[in-house]
Amino acid sequence: MPEKKIKVLIVDDSAVVRQTLGRILTSDPDIEIMAVAADPFIAAEKIAEEVPDVITLDIEMPRMDGLTFLQKLMTQHPIPVVVVSSLSVEGSETAMRAMEYGAVEIISKPQIGIRQFIEEAKVLLCDAVKAAAGARLKKLAHLHQVEPKLTADAVIAKARTLAMAETTEKVVAVGASTGGTEAIRTVLEAMPLDSPGVVIVQHMPENFTAAFAKRLDGLCRISVKEAETNDTVVRGRALIAPGNRHMLLKRSGARYYVEIKDGPLVSRHRPSVDVLFRSAAQYAGKNSVGVIMTGMGDDGARGLLEMRDAGAATIAQDEETCIVFGMPKEAIKRNAVDKIMPLDLISAEVIRFCK
Repeated sequence: MPEKKIKVLIVDDSAVVRQTLGRILTSDPDIEIMAVAADPFIAAEKIAEEVPDVITLDIEMPRMDGLTFLQKLMTQHPIPVVVVSSLSVEGSETAMRAMEYGAVEIISKPQIGIRQFIEEAKVLLCDAVKAAAGARLKKLAHLHQVEPKLTADAVIAKARTLAMAETTEKVVAVGASTGGTEAIRTVLEAMPLDSPGVVIVQHMPENFTAAFAKRLDGLCRISVKEAETNDTVVRGRALIAPGNRHMLLKRSGARYYVEIKDGPLVSRHRPSVDVLFRSAAQYAGKNSVGVIMTGMGDDGARGLLEMRDAGAATIAQDEETCIVFGMPKEAIKRNAVDKIMPLDLISAEVIRFCK
């Protein structure tokens, strides 16, 4: 018996987008289009007839905006949602609210050249829908591999020697993807003012990470900012890799700092957790803690193993508290993890090790 296909409801006021999304998603053998809707009212009628596994949702629509619909949906009939929207830089705060309301993933489409963009984003779109389909069950949906994935070698060569001698300063490197925005918030909110410096890769579109960092900065005792090249990693501060740029941890004497750079997709992502973790292994070694959390795929699994081999302490979020148990699961399979623990205990374990 073939496995049941993922039923998708496309909600977008553009006929071009509905048609293109439908064609792209149905090119994947695991996905079928249940229905399409030009606005949330039509979508509600479709849901009353048949409940989809996943909804792709635009934000800017007539009659009712997507954000209002998302909020109503999650309070009345929760269904995994992937937001596909022309959110500009100014609209990034709206994207943060969409994630708070329960969107599993956000994919930003440009104001122009939408058809070409969606065609180019085929793998991203299909993977996002599959992750969303498995999110409520907290299981990773089967991924249809379309193209080979580059490793961290494409951005940072593997070192021949281990990191420098131990210092008094520790560094915490964190990687997450689907469901990670709220997981990162939970970890950072529990960090004390004198916590070790934190460097974070969260898979997120370009222009959204600045708003994400600003939101966290207002919620947490520590400061949080979108990282820039040469930012020093200091106690009481977290640096978040900017969307669409890789972030590497570097060291000069006793000072840790970050480098932001372009480069190819690594493990199908930019920024890549593997890139960050490899740099942490090389420049911090046993002075570091690696934390891998909820997310689809395997980005970070190889890098976390390199961190552990270099003497770092490594932690994975457990399956029960993950939205998608993909990245932690792959790291555990590679024997890259020292401890597996629920989300609400990770901060305390990090602080315990760093003391």
